[in-house]
Amino acid sequence: MAVERRKDNKNRVLKEGEYQRTNGTFEYKWRDKRGKRHSIYAKTLDELRNKEIDVLRDALDGIREDKNDLTINDLYNLWIQLKRGLKDNTFQNYKYMYTQFVESDFGYSKIADLKRTDVRAFYNHLADVQHLKTATIDNIHTVLHQVLELGVEDDYLRYNPSDNALKELKKAHNSDSVKRRALTIQEQDLFEAFLCKQGQYNRWYPIFIVMLWTGMRVGEVTGLRWCDIDIEDEMISINHTLVYYSRGKEEGCSFAINTPKTKAGTRIIPMLPKVKEAFLLEKEYQKEYRLNCNAVIDGYTDFIFINRFGGVQHQGTLNKVLRRIIRDCNYEVLDKKEDIVTLPRFSNHSLRHTFTTRMCEAGVNIKAMQKILGHADAETTMDIYAEATMDLKRAEMIDFEGYFSAQKKAQLDTI
Repeated sequence: MAVERRKDNKNRVLKEGEYQRTNGTFEYKWRDKRGKRHSIYAKTLDELRNKEIDVLRDALDGIREDKNDLTINDLYNLWIQLKRGLKDNTFQNYKYMYTQFVESDFGYSKIADLKRTDVRAFYNHLADVQHLKTATIDNIHTVLHQVLELGVEDDYLRYNPSDNALKELKKAHNSDSVKRRALTIQEQDLFEAFLCKQGQYNRWYPIFIVMLWTGMRVGEVTGLRWCDIDIEDEMISINHTLVYYSRGKEEGCSFAINTPKTKAGTRIIPMLPKVKEAFLLEKEYQKEYRLNCNAVIDGYTDFIFINRFGGVQHQGTLNKVLRRIIRDCNYEVLDKKEDIVTLPRFSNHSLRHTFTTRMCEAGVNIKAMQKILGHADAETTMDIYAEATMDLKRAEMIDFEGYFSAQKKAQLDTI
């Protein structure tokens, strides 16, 4: 005897698991491989069956059925518990970026409904409405991509909707990015000459000269101890870096010692004569003014560059000092009413970029540059090299054009 199949109010045969509810809407019920019950609803039978196809596809792809109520914030909380292998300051920065820009709004998005276009729209909102720089959005993307990747790994997502989402934004907002450039030789000479003069800024000569002629990162310079340098053999050992970051609301901000940024960051740098002189000047200054290091950070002490209280130097303080130096140096130049070079606005990191450019101009071997700078990836060195040599070629072409213009003018003058 044939089994009578269930039908809806339009006499259409319902499949197994399909039901029409008393209010006329439709429901599909099923159990997952763990035996847990699930159901979906729709206003029409066609809409329900389209949703059933999605359920079947998720089942075939191994996507978990309990994804529907899961938000990006839920994945983020799971990511926090599982993430390992990050330096504490990096991890705290990731958490700050997420809680500051994602958690309160976009973080409540259901991952089951998340599309690539949603992530792109979110990034565009950050750029166009909140006016965040592309570099800041890049940092947000770093943590958001990792959070969503966890959803892929745990079978909540078929793919990571943030994949390549930043590329289009970078292209669209390319004009936003300010190219970090090195100081020209003339600008560098002006900067050094201004620091050499006796006055309020002469005190800063040693630390900025060390940055300018070693290419060290600012955290590597401020974290240097006297035992890390060998004046006689003229060598500098880079084996740690000083960082200042937020440890969370309860602990606040503080200094810490980290291993170098990458494995390649642990290195030995030859000490140029100008750098050796800077270290000796610093030692002499501290002896004259009876300054002693009283900072102890994660067991490290006897730091070379200290402030008037005996504490370590702060990167933010150094950047503020640079702004004052640039301002007062340019005032001095302009007062002379001479048509000469002035200093552009630059930061601590620009001094590292300047040292790299000078090495490129001097024809230093790229592999040697990579080791001196502590670049883990040769591509990073190559990018800077290509940029520096292009600027050098452009300058040479201008001189080349100027030479022929002068020659032409000389010929006309003889006629």
